[in-house]
Amino acid sequence: MKNFRKKILVFLLIAFVSANVTSQNTESNVTESDKKIEKKKKKGRKKKAKLPKIDLSHWKVTLPVANEKGKPYEIEPPEILDFAKMDIAKPYMYIDSTKGAIVFHAMPTDSKTRNTKYTRSELREQMVPGDNNTNWTFKQGGTMKGKLAMEEVTRDSDGKYHRVIIMQIHGRLTNEQRDLIGEDDNNAPPILKIYWDKGKIRVKTKILKNLNASDTEILHEDAWDDDDGFNFKQEVGFKKFTLEVRVSEGKMLIVLNNTEYKSYESIHIKKWGVFENYFKAGNYFQSRDEGAFAKVKFYELEVSH
Repeated sequence: MKNFRKKILVFLLIAFVSANVTSQNTESNVTESDKKIEKKKKKGRKKKAKLPKIDLSHWKVTLPVANEKGKPYEIEPPEILDFAKMDIAKPYMYIDSTKGAIVFHAMPTDSKTRNTKYTRSELREQMVPGDNNTNWTFKQGGTMKGKLAMEEVTRDSDGKYHRVIIMQIHGRLTNEQRDLIGEDDNNAPPILKIYWDKGKIRVKTKILKNLNASDTEILHEDAWDDDDGFNFKQEVGFKKFTLEVRVSEGKMLIVLNNTEYKSYESIHIKKWGVFENYFKAGNYFQSRDEGAFAKVKFYELEVSH
């Protein structure tokens, strides 16, 4: 009788342990299954779209495509705020929502602005939206800061990357100055051109040919010449970098990645104070090679005066 009771107790004990283990295995399997389902859900979730930190309400864009008059197509505020929905802009100016940037795409076309052989997908500052006649002087001052990167650019026949102007300060004649020297437009030279040049940043500015020229004589474009240029030491390549341009009376400062600086405070900059100016940023492509192109990404761009 005692042996029989022992056998019953042993059997019940084995049954209890077996049931407990089975329960734990089931819970474990359920947990692992739940984890796999959760992982699949996470993988299936779409990444949120990133938007560039750029307010376009005071910019117009020039595109490398012609309008009905055969001139470069331009989009001004407020229409430019909806550029992403405009079919004509999509090949040349569009949003990369994975990187949070506006991409400016340019290549050689027959759509060129006056006085140049190159084409562009480039922003032009408008202090008053839709108006080119309100601009600023160095005495009034201004700052432009951008975060950008070269996404893609072709090479020339020598294997060297094509150059791209990514930022500018362009001069402009007032209507009175234009009439004074008998010009038929308000165009004046750019006092500043900033290039992406073979993976580095190169700066070019203007110098007066004759420092004794009168205030009227210096209004003529041929009164000015190019300087020798300046190359920043660090290589930006295809990485993201920051550029800042600060101007004040008689001074111009360019800052790369908050670590390198180039300052201009010469008599040439002081003389430049006679002109009005506006900022430009984007992709002013410096080649007419067949099949050549460049894509520049701007993540951030801001201007203040």
